[in-house]
Amino acid sequence: MGGADVVVIGAGIVGLATARAFAVERRAKVLVLETERGIAEHQTGRNSGVVHSGLYYRPGSDKAALCAAGREALFAYAAEHGIAHERCGKVVVAVEERELPALEELERRGRANGLSGLERLDRTDLARHEPGAAGTAGLYVPQTGIVDYRAVARALHDDLIAAGGQVWLDARAGRIRAAPGRVVIETSRGAVAAQLLIACAGLESDRVARRAGLAPSVRIVPFRGDYFRLAPSARALVRHLVYPVPDPELPFLGVHFTRRVDGEVEAGPNAVLAWKRAGYSRFSFSARDAAATLGYPGFWRMAPRYARVGWAEYRRAFSRRRFVAELRRLVPAVGEADLVRAGCGVRAQALDRAGRLVDDFVFAEGEGMIHVLNAPSPAATAALAIAARIAARAGHRRAGEA
Repeated sequence: MGGADVVVIGAGIVGLATARAFAVERRAKVLVLETERGIAEHQTGRNSGVVHSGLYYRPGSDKAALCAAGREALFAYAAEHGIAHERCGKVVVAVEERELPALEELERRGRANGLSGLERLDRTDLARHEPGAAGTAGLYVPQTGIVDYRAVARALHDDLIAAGGQVWLDARAGRIRAAPGRVVIETSRGAVAAQLLIACAGLESDRVARRAGLAPSVRIVPFRGDYFRLAPSARALVRHLVYPVPDPELPFLGVHFTRRVDGEVEAGPNAVLAWKRAGYSRFSFSARDAAATLGYPGFWRMAPRYARVGWAEYRRAFSRRRFVAELRRLVPAVGEADLVRAGCGVRAQALDRAGRLVDDFVFAEGEGMIHVLNAPSPAATAALAIAARIAARAGHRRAGEA
């Protein structure tokens, strides 16, 4: 049986950042278990590359605190490792007068969360920042940025290996059991034992927790987001990142325009219920994953609340014309010919039994283990801060046990 001080399940950005924190900063012997044949294959490698400012999050929440700390740590890490990044800023556009109160609330939250340089925009100011955007008002947020998250994940991986850590690819974690003074994890490559297990399993987080004997308070329900990219001839329509005012009842930000570090401009994503947790096409289906969603009481309590919105999202997912119409609310000059279909991602959305879409981080603990049950956006932005919190929590536990 193999062994390590710390075993981390999941080689996404949160798992790798956590593994690095223990290996580099605490000099622990660390092993990462990853089901796939490469790192960052799911949410980390399939998002839009945005470094979030913390504008949206309720002041005092874990999201707000972790995003603020993680954002600055990420920019510093990217600069130190020569990873492509930019503080390019974003503009949130209020298209209609009825959105102005929500825009004001975003500005209030942003200031409460410590953002400086926020600029309220009238029509003239909006045209100065984003000539292609249309709206009655806007909010300029200079702290928002972009980065290559796959490159960040590779750098974290390399730091871990240089510190003596290991990453087992194609190594699915099976049954997990606590034994005296250690945790034993059965894997497809044999059993391993650790003093501490940290599960950062993303789309499989609830299942991993149940395999460890826990009863997680949430179920992961996957939502797919489809992306387009602007053709090269249309990229000049967008200078910064351009976002709508989000619906406060939903944990999704709406379709928007995102500049990328490679010069591309991405448009999307929508948000549709997915029938496969790792399903990266509009037609992906898993009977097991569909049954897990449909068999969960929380889903049936949630579904009626969002039926209208969900139907609209599905229609948009299969209609380029409808997708373009939504984009043109922000940038009217965009046409169907300007869009090239790109990839898609799947968000691991936690849902509780009451049918609430859980919008903050959720952690669970068992004997010798810490599980990250829900790591919603801005988890990639906040990964280094999340890792520091987990490491501190593990140190606190050990001190308490001693």
